[in-house]
Amino acid sequence: MKKYLLYIVLFFCATQQFYSQSQEDGVVSFALPVRNSLKFNRYIMNPTFSFVREQNKYVSIYNKRQWVQFDNAPQTYLLSYGGRFSENSGIGVGLFQQDYGVLTTFGGVLNYAYNVAINRESNLTFGMNLGFYKSGINNGKVVTNFPDPSLDNIPSNSLLTINPGINYGTAFLDFGLSINNLALYNLKTSKMVEDDPERSIQAHLMYTGYLLARGGFFEEAKFSGLVRSEFKKDQTVVSGIAMLSIPKGLWAQAGYNSLYGLSGGIGFNLTSQIAMEYNYEKAMGDLTTFGSSHEITLAYRFKNNERYIYGDDDEQGALITPIKKSRPVKTKPKTVTKPKIDKKAKLAAEEKAKAEAAAKAKLAAEEKAKADDAAKAKLAAEEKAKADAAAKAKLAAEEKAKADAAAKAKLAAEEKAKADAAAKAKLAAEEKAKADAAAKAKLAAAKAKLAAEAKDKADAEAKAKAAAEAKAKAEAQAKTNVNELAELAKAKAAAEAKAKLEAQAKAKLALEAAKAKANAEAKAKAEATAKAKAAEERAKLAAEAKAKAKADAAAKAKLAEAKAKAEADAKAKEKVVTQPANDSNKPVDELARFTNETKKAQEDLLTKLSEKIASKEQDLKDLKEENDLGDKGIFKQPKPFKSVTAENKALESLKSEIDNVIKKQDDKINELNRLYKESNKKDSTSMYYQKTINELKSLQTQTIKTKENLVSKLEEIKIATEIERKRRIKRATYDNEEDRYEKDRARLNQIKANTSVSSVPLKTEDFDFGEEQSNIQIIKDVKNVESGYYLVIAVHSSVAKRDDFLTKAVEAGQSNINFFYDVNSSKYFIYYEKFNDLAAANNALKEKGSKPYNSKMSIVKIEN
Repeated sequence: MKKYLLYIVLFFCATQQFYSQSQEDGVVSFALPVRNSLKFNRYIMNPTFSFVREQNKYVSIYNKRQWVQFDNAPQTYLLSYGGRFSENSGIGVGLFQQDYGVLTTFGGVLNYAYNVAINRESNLTFGMNLGFYKSGINNGKVVTNFPDPSLDNIPSNSLLTINPGINYGTAFLDFGLSINNLALYNLKTSKMVEDDPERSIQAHLMYTGYLLARGGFFEEAKFSGLVRSEFKKDQTVVSGIAMLSIPKGLWAQAGYNSLYGLSGGIGFNLTSQIAMEYNYEKAMGDLTTFGSSHEITLAYRFKNNERYIYGDDDEQGALITPIKKSRPVKTKPKTVTKPKIDKKAKLAAEEKAKAEAAAKAKLAAEEKAKADDAAKAKLAAEEKAKADAAAKAKLAAEEKAKADAAAKAKLAAEEKAKADAAAKAKLAAEEKAKADAAAKAKLAAAKAKLAAEAKDKADAEAKAKAAAEAKAKAEAQAKTNVNELAELAKAKAAAEAKAKLEAQAKAKLALEAAKAKANAEAKAKAEATAKAKAAEERAKLAAEAKAKAKADAAAKAKLAEAKAKAEADAKAKEKVVTQPANDSNKPVDELARFTNETKKAQEDLLTKLSEKIASKEQDLKDLKEENDLGDKGIFKQPKPFKSVTAENKALESLKSEIDNVIKKQDDKINELNRLYKESNKKDSTSMYYQKTINELKSLQTQTIKTKENLVSKLEEIKIATEIERKRRIKRATYDNEEDRYEKDRARLNQIKANTSVSSVPLKTEDFDFGEEQSNIQIIKDVKNVESGYYLVIAVHSSVAKRDDFLTKAVEAGQSNINFFYDVNSSKYFIYYEKFNDLAAANNALKEKGSKPYNSKMSIVKIEN
């Protein structure tokens, strides 16, 4: 049983990403798991945190047990002393021990942080952690019934690491960077450790402020939040933690880490100097099966009479408050002697006392003024923070409202597109059903006609056959030779067989010709229908344009008549229009010419836009028909390629030209309004201006409405076209995946059939295992593969490397070799065993043996 537990511990320790080199070297990266507390030992997360937002000095004892459901699970012990030591510096000292099964690290860490005050609310802090520790096998924890040479090969190493950091702080925010394991030096080998997976760049953002609560339990409660991102070589870890502190000496924390999962904890001040904290961590993701972890911290806070700038100056309560007792002061009776009175000395003493009192009063006034200024500044900062928070909340609400409105509009557009697509699909299905019925009717008529012709031909052949038989009988009777009679019967049978075959061939040919003719007629009818619809649409647009032109002409004639009548009325009333000589009709003529040109330009542009939209609609119908036939397994030759970019540019150009015409018309209307207002009299020209203005406005409204309808129709066509393109892409992707799967299976069978077991034993060095994998990996939605736990022995992205590994595995005697393909990562996972539960897979991994192809074995779970 002890041996079994030892293997389990070693297995889970192998999953940790603390090792910078192979396990045979026994080198462990510096990585203390202090990540779930914003109260104690913060300088482990960033070297500047021994100073930033700190006011006191602490001694703390920290213990963390990871994955407590396993025996000999990883544990960490940390004894630390540190905090704020002066106005500009913070210091930390710690001793730690980490146990990973039979592996142990023991050492210490030194921290120093120095601050540069830029102004009253801006600080720049520099910090560094220097770690020294020793890692290797803890022989006291090795329990085995027989010597294990692999344990003897793991040496003990002494390591030195440097972790620098920087932080910039304002009134409420802190920004910073740190480099974990910038340099990791092995004192035993006198070399720098390369390819350290725990070497990372860490960025953080921290907020420290107060809740807006007046009175009650949460009065003057403080809120702190820290968001961090660690950028490692092979992965990025994102984490966040928040803490709420209550002045009564209580605090609560909650956090999330993308690698290790969720965390939560509570803490309290037992007395004004003794504090205790507990944190719970629940694994998630790839580490879900490992369970939970526990952290306990016991701390002692040293009393500090200093009040530092850029520190936590809040008074902290406690559950147990000490009672202050006053001691009686014993006084001895004194003998009072009456001094001699010196008037000059007394006067000098009084003057000195007055001067000192005035100085003290002045100093007190200055101190009070400074205190008032500080209080006002603090109050202003709090009011500004409240205003900023309210503005941010209002902005967030407005952004959310906009996002909701956009989402609703998008949903409505999608619903409308779906409804239109369904209606179009129903119409296309009805038209197709009608065409199929007509084709079937024609085919039935052709079959009936063909049957009648076949019957007539059969009757004729029967008559000919009867005549031939009569003639043959006569000849047979005339001939007496038996041999000649037999040859004649043989020739007769051959002729009959030949005639029957020819008749069947002709019937089959006629049936195929009729079927081809019916298909051609159906296709021609469908194309004619489509052309007729397009022609009808164009005719409709042309008719509308013609009717509009006719109406414009009538309006123009009516306008000319009104103009003539107005002029006649003006002459009858002997009213003279005062205009420059020889130029009286020039503005009117130019106005009429502009109106006609504007109408014609608008009609031409709208007609071109309608034709473009009709063409795109026809393309959409053809694409939908191609997809519908493809879903039924019928191939249709795609239409010639069109440049979508060119079409879109042409459409945008047409819309831009229409907008330009509308703008010119707006400018003309504005000009006519100005002329009409300047004339300021009711003569014929003013009346003509007014009537032309109304006509141009009506034309403007009609043009804008027609353009909006066409643009709306174009958007609907674009949405439906995008849906049909996605259908085509999806079908092509499915076909490609199925084709690749068939080729992969054929290649695997070919390798197994053509490869024999090698007479020379293969070594681990002969195999290329591809990409390194974490111990347990989850892959979802893998086609043609069952869900379960697979023991993967190699991972390749290259087909050539995959085939090479498969061939060598068969040569080494593994005939059950197999693989599956993950389309999300484009990788081939090679395996030969699959299990339904994790326990069975772990047992098989433990007993993998010494096969050369098993040295990089890992577990992959497939969830479909």
